[in-house]
This record gives sequence, structure tokens and C-alpha cells, in this order.
Amino acid sequence: IITDLMDKLTHIFGQGLSNSFYPVPQQAIGVGSAFEGWSPHAQDVVYHVLVPLSPPPGHAFHLELDTAKVLQRNCCVHVELLCTCTREQLGEDMLCFLHHSEEELWKQDPSLLHTLCTGTYLDVEKTVQWFYRSMREAWLLLPHSCHWNLMLQPSSRSCKFQLSKDQENFMVEVIFGVRQGDSDIFVGSQPTEAGIPSTTWLETYAVAEAKFFRHISRQAPHDSWHCKCLQLLSRILMGVGFSSYALKTVVMHLLSTVPLTQWCRKDFRRRMMDTLKYLRCSLDTKQLNHFVIGNDRFPLEINLPSDFRRAEAPNLFQHLASNPDAHIKAMQEYVHLLDQ
Repeated sequence: IITDLMDKLTHIFGQGLSNSFYPVPQQAIGVGSAFEGWSPHAQDVVYHVLVPLSPPPGHAFHLELDTAKVLQRNCCVHVELLCTCTREQLGEDMLCFLHHSEEELWKQDPSLLHTLCTGTYLDVEKTVQWFYRSMREAWLLLPHSCHWNLMLQPSSRSCKFQLSKDQENFMVEVIFGVRQGDSDIFVGSQPTEAGIPSTTWLETYAVAEAKFFRHISRQAPHDSWHCKCLQLLSRILMGVGFSSYALKTVVMHLLSTVPLTQWCRKDFRRRMMDTLKYLRCSLDTKQLNHFVIGNDRFPLEINLPSDFRRAEAPNLFQHLASNPDAHIKAMQEYVHLLDQ
């Protein structure tokens, strides 16, 4: 239902934006635990989708990444105007933003720089508000609107909405992304700590990780329990200090090292214990390597930027290495997890 809805939405957006200069939404990509198959609580599941944005005609996106950070780097999306005089000569109904006067340009829609940018940078909050406004209009054109009730939820860096019909409810969160080159790594609009500038986008590995789970599902036996293992442990983790992302990282590492034929139901207990042992070893060494960055086992069919595989893997437990009190607390929580 969610995938079908988003496909139809982006199609309507594409038709409506054909003569404007707003970002062009591409086919949405399901990411996160719900689409990876291990959401810990079915009744509270949020379906996260990433909508890639392409520049409109006459514009280009240039990513300016903060190279000082290693993990989830900050980024600004610089918007550049391109010469379109050739398109005009070919008979296309478009004036060049660079080489026509302001008096002439008033005849067509304003450039992206004058709508969703702050300065010359694509603004996250302006982009989200534009999508909210457009979605209200597009929803009325969808066949879903005859059967489903749409309720938009306030959010500044993502588009959240609830779909309901009779006893069915779906919560959806849309984040927007700009692709790094032709890779499966994006910079996205995902919510973050308060105070971050609205022109700041964050590097996200969600698409590459979702593709990894689909890759595993194609390779594993049909009765593989790897998602059930992750789902059960993530439920137990609720209320314990470990993040579900750390647990997911552990399981992804194990899926790359333990043969996929050994994740069946009869192996369930052993794989659960393997996961807990890996977590304990990571706590002891205060080292849990990121799964996508610096991982030479990452499937080659998933496109990464050229420097990713050669990079040094960031340590997700760096905060434990630099804070003895946090490490002691994490060890205590691990003991509590074993009791659970």
C-alpha cells in the first residue's frame, strides 16, 4: 500500500512539475526496519521512505560535504544555474536564467534559487513545506483518497502522515535525499538534534543498508530466521541503553561471516548467542565498526562512493572509549539484557 501510494504520488508530482523549476521527486525507496523485515513492534511501526530529488532543468546540485567528520557527515546542497540557451534554440519553451533579463524571465516560473533555497543552498525546511503543500493537492487526485483518510503530522525536516481506513492505520515518514554521484549513498533531510541549520543535510546509509537486507533475502534459504533474530533482540532491547542501530550493525556483520544456510529455525538459538557474544566482545574492546564504511565484505552489487570501501571504518562505540562512566553503564545494561 505504501509503495503503491508513493509511486502514484511521485508520478503526479512529475506531471505537475513539468513546467516549473522545483526539485523533481524520483521513485521512493523503502528504508528502515519495516522495509528490511524486522520491525520490533508491528503495532507502532513507522514506514520510512526516502524520496530522491533531482535538479530541475537549468539547475545542477553540487554536494559540499564536511570532510572533518567521518560518520554521517554534514552536507550543503549548492544549487547552480546552468545555461539553457541551446534548449531554447531547439525550440523548447524555456528561457535561460543566466542570459535573459529579469524583464524577460518574469514570463516563466522563478528558478529554484528563488523558491526553496536560502542563499544558493537547498533549504531542508522550505523543501519539506513545499512537499506538504503539494501533497494536499496531489492527494485529491489519487484513487486512495476515496478509501483512505490522510492526516498530515507537523514536522520540519520530514513529511509525516497517517493513513487510516476502518481498523487499519499506517504511519509514514518521508525524508528527501540527494544522491552522491551514482551511488546508493544519499544526503538526507532526516530529523536531527535541534539547532542544526536548515541548509544542512546529513549523509545517510539507509538505502545501502536496505539493499543489503534485500541482497541477503535473495541469497538465504526461504526459511531463514535472520530477521526474526534481529526482531526478537530489538524487542528485548527496548528500555535498555543499546540502540537498535548498534544491534542491527552486529547482525549485519554476522550475516557477512556466518554462512546463510546456518540461519534457519534449528540454528536460531546459536545465532542469538552469536549476536550477544559479538555485542559483548564489542563492549569489551569498545569497538563496533560501521558496516557500510570501510567494509571490504560489502556486496559489490550495491554502489558505494569510490572512497567508502578503502576508508577506515568509524567506531560506533567511540563514545564508550572516551567516557569510562558510559562504558560501565553499557556493561551493566548488557548484563540486564542477558537477564531479559
